[in-house]
Amino acid sequence: MKVEEGVYVFEVTSKANAGQIASAVKELYKVTPVKVNMVKIPQKQVFVRGKWGIKKGGKKAYVFLKKGDKIEVI
Repeated sequence: MKVEEGVYVFEVTSKANAGQIASAVKELYKVTPVKVNMVKIPQKQVFVRGKWGIKKGGKKAYVFLKKGDKIEVI
């Protein structure tokens, strides 16, 4: 997915859905998202310092805003 202007990426809990993310963005940043896409990040097996381990997966939310809206990151 190509990330363009007006698109913000958030790492979210694996139990969150798009509606919850949209309402949270609206409440916290006072902007209304046009759409929210979710991407699941799978777990990965890694080998570090002679031992096998697992990198925890997760979920990302791509939040699309209408032209002219933006989120101020503090």
